Amino acid sequence: MADAERPGAEGWVPESRELSVLEASVDGCRGCELWQNATQAVFSRGAPDSTMMLVGEQPGDQEDLAGEPFVGPAGRVLEDALIAAGIDPERVYLTNAVKHFRFDQRGKRRIHAKPAVGHILACHPWLQAEFDAVHPSIVVCLGATAARSVMGRTVVIGKVRGVLLDAPEGVPAPVLITTHPSSVLRMREKPEREAAFDAFVIDLRTASNATK
Repeated sequence: MADAERPGAEGWVPESRELSVLEASVDGCRGCELWQNATQAVFSRGAPDSTMMLVGEQPGDQEDLAGEPFVGPAGRVLEDALIAAGIDPERVYLTNAVKHFRFDQRGKRRIHAKPAVGHILACHPWLQAEFDAVHPSIVVCLGATAARSVMGRTVVIGKVRGVLLDAPEGVPAPVLITTHPSSVLRMREKPEREAAFDAFVIDLRTASNATK
């Protein structure tokens, strides 16, 4: 991939740290090539005074069409887990490390494709602007892509999952890394799915307790 196709989002991120201004600008971003096939950029959902910021990977198929993060099946798992952890879903800030949907076209179906490191790096200025705008008390990384974006390095989730980590440079709060809620959906057997959900709830509760 030529560098010219991934110049980075710096030139499209406005100086303002008002979320409404950022959201109005994100769809015009040409920081990487993913905008060419996506329906639209997907920014965020949640209150600007949220104490908890949850960072996912990228929009999925339904998010790409709706223009909001976490409105598909993984979003429903996340909402259920937040409620089970005693967290009001309306009081968290939801976003993704990458703002455009990367996918492989197979007939009429669009199959999720993991963002490359180049996409994560190109899109990071948007996430940094969100950090500056929201100033959360805790940042929760949902999966390896989010962890790579927030921590600035590759992270093995199994080694750091559920542990409060010191904030890396540019991040305004401690970080907790857990799995992406889509991983719960991939569990075929009910006992495994329930165990994965329960473990996810424990991680979210740990993050919530860190804000008190």
